[in-house]
This record gives sequence, structure tokens and C-alpha cells, in this order.
Amino acid sequence: MENSKQLRSWLDDMELPHPLVIAGPCSAETEEQVLKIAHELKDTDVNYYRAGIWKPRTRPGNFEGVGAIGLKWLQEVKKETGLKTATEVANKTHVDLALEHDVDLLWIGARSTVSPFIVQEIADALKGTDKVVLVKNPVNPDLSLWLGAVERLHKSDIKKLGVIHRGFSSYRKTKYRNIPEWQLAIELQTKFPDLPLINDPSHICGRRDMIFDVSQTALDLNYDGLMIETHIDPDNAWSDAAQQVTPKTLVQIMEDLRIRKVTDQEAEYRSKLGNLRAQIDVIDNQLLDILGKRMEVSDQIGELKKQRNVAVLQTNRWNAILGKMILEGETKGLSEEFVLRMFKAIHQESINHQEKIINA
Repeated sequence: MENSKQLRSWLDDMELPHPLVIAGPCSAETEEQVLKIAHELKDTDVNYYRAGIWKPRTRPGNFEGVGAIGLKWLQEVKKETGLKTATEVANKTHVDLALEHDVDLLWIGARSTVSPFIVQEIADALKGTDKVVLVKNPVNPDLSLWLGAVERLHKSDIKKLGVIHRGFSSYRKTKYRNIPEWQLAIELQTKFPDLPLINDPSHICGRRDMIFDVSQTALDLNYDGLMIETHIDPDNAWSDAAQQVTPKTLVQIMEDLRIRKVTDQEAEYRSKLGNLRAQIDVIDNQLLDILGKRMEVSDQIGELKKQRNVAVLQTNRWNAILGKMILEGETKGLSEEFVLRMFKAIHQESINHQEKIINA
């Protein structure tokens, strides 16, 4: 994308004293609900009031949004509170209706980003718009697909662009609803540092008690803002109840978050150092997650060995693994001494797991 610095001009022009905040309910349910939440958010750090009007669900039969009538409620929000409005669009009809009702920010959802056909249809419908358009990452961890969607919009002469990191789907069960895969967002940030990057901790976490920690990690990684689902009665929300917070909780989260401020001549150094340390923290957590999965496989091997009365230590297998890892380590700049120490420790932990199962 040429002249990428122009992409963040809309954000810089806002001259915000804090990261951009997009908040509001997962779904617009009733006019009363939409307006009540808006009034509780109007004097907070919230810059855009979000509400899902059309809700694409994984399976039919669930609540799929109130439809176009909800856009009139957003108009009323702007009239009564002065908050700018935001909603998701998934096709040309959605775009036309959102523009007709003067929605200020439109985002393309994860299910839409996976399809270049859908993205192109939306890009054509938005051609030349002065509205802010954000692109959520696709449901699968594919950086090229994510950037491709941004490029299609950029080619349609849409200047106010940005991306939303909402995590990635996985078949394996983790503490997250959608695994962050922070390294992908970091790589995107490295390639296009001027592309505004917003974090969506609600969809990453899937539960409200984790939202603060994920938000803090995002800010430590120099994200430009947060999109947090907010509801007056989260437990009884019509969609994604577990991941929504109350307006009061949102205010507390924003007060508690640590935001690095430029205060002296070493600000650039400290900012870069803080960003790199945050990247290390992310990778360290990934290492622990991977090691935990490795031990789960070791447990399964222990069960098999117990059934067949096989010894825990298989020397030939262990020597083959060690030789291979030493060679692999060399290609990644890791010394033989380090690789030996690390894999001996991993191997010993694996033996401990298997012995515990065999001797149980």
C-alpha cells in the first residue's frame, strides 16, 4: 500500500488523549437498551458507539439482529448523546443502509474477511467514502488474507482505514474464545506501522474477566485502540453474554490500564524497549502453551506404554530427536549447548509425566 502514512491521518486528526475506544452492545436489542447504554457511555473515554445490527451466526436459529430498524436507533444515539456510531456490514445492502443512516464507522467482520468476493463487493459499495472502515482479521490465521482485504478497500479510494485484531478460531480448546496469535498482529504492525491497529479483547477472551489483561497486552504492543462490548445487563444479553461488560466496568478498565506517555528525551527508546519486551512476554506465554500441549501428548504416550508394559525411556528414539533438534537449532541461530540443555529438561519432564502414569 503506497503512502501508508495517510492511512492513520484520520486517527491522528482526532488528537485523542488516550487510545481510541469503541464500545457498545454486541447486538442492538431494543431502542430503550441502545439508548440507555449510550447515555451511560457519553461522558466516558468512548469515541465510537458500536452496536451489531445484522448478526451473522455460526448456526441458524439464534438471534441474528434486529435489522435496519436498529440504524434508526443509532441515529437517535448520535442525536441525543453526540457519540459517533459504528456497526458491522457484510454486503452491499448493509453498506447502502448504513451510509443512508450516516453511520460514522463501518467494520467488516471476521467471517466476511475470509472471502475476497464479499470484501470486493463491500469495497465497491464504499468506493470513495469518507467514513472510517476497519477490517477484522479473518477467522483463520492468514495474514495475507487480512492484508488483501485492506488492499481491496484502499484501491477503492477509501482513505480512513484500519484493522481490528479479534483473535483466530481453533479446533483445540484454550482459555481464549479465539486464540490471539499475537505474532501475526505484530508482523502486520511491523510491515505497516502506520495502519491503525485496534484490539477486540471481547472476542479474543469470550469472557469478561480476561478483558483487562488482554487490553493491557494490546496497549503494551502499541495498539491504537480497543473495541470492548458493553451492555447494561450483560448476563441477559441476546448474544455473547459472557464477554460483555457493564459501562461502569468499562470505565474502571480504562482507568486501570497503563498507557506509556512521552515525557522525556528517552521516550522513543523506552517505547521501543517496552514494545519488544511485550513481544517477549507474548512469545513466553506461547512457549508455555506449546510445552503444556507437548506434555499432554507425553501423557497419552505414557498411557500406551502402560497398556503394553513398555519401558518409559526409549534411548534410540531420544538420541534421534536430540540429533535432529541440534541441527534445527543451528539453522535458527541457537547454540548446541543451549539446545541440549533445553531438550534434556523437556525430556526429563516428559519422563516424569509418563512415570507418574505408569506407576499410578
